[in-house]
Amino acid sequence: MRPINPNKLLHSKWTAVTPRNREKHFLVIDLVRNEHETVVECIIEAVMSKRAVTLPWRELKNVEVWHQGWH
Repeated sequence: MRPINPNKLLHSKWTAVTPRNREKHFLVIDLVRNEHETVVECIIEAVMSKRAVTLPWRELKNVEVWHQGWH
């Protein structure tokens, strides 16, 4: 997998390796930054249900959980 630039995550597409509740495809809809303007978390939204989840952006690097793009 390519290295992930946290500043370019906004509006990126992700696929859950093991979908839950028929939620497979996600979009990064917002980035959470600390007081130094460093990205610490991202907010992803399920395309099908519009449910939003906040998670540490580095979790997206886990290829056992996430694939970049829509598969």
